[in-house]
Amino acid sequence: MKVDDILLHKLEKLAMIQIQDSKREDFKNELTEIIAKMNSLQEVDTSNILLNNEQKTPMREDIPHNTYIRDDILSQAPKAQDGYFIVPKIL
Repeated sequence: MKVDDILLHKLEKLAMIQIQDSKREDFKNELTEIIAKMNSLQEVDTSNILLNNEQKTPMREDIPHNTYIRDDILSQAPKAQDGYFIVPKIL
């Protein structure tokens, strides 16, 4: 696939950028090379690669337990009341 001025203009709009006229040819050439490299991946033979869809993320038991971290954290706060941080009003 060859990148032309029309495609480059569409990409500029999508990316919300503006390419300098002096660099347009360089961008077109570089994008053409990138697309060619990506297209070469289509030719890779993957017929003998096994998909491992059976692998699952191991899960741990969901056992609730009491932690008193909140009290430790609030004890270090400059101001706290009823389990909440007290902060200055900002509005």
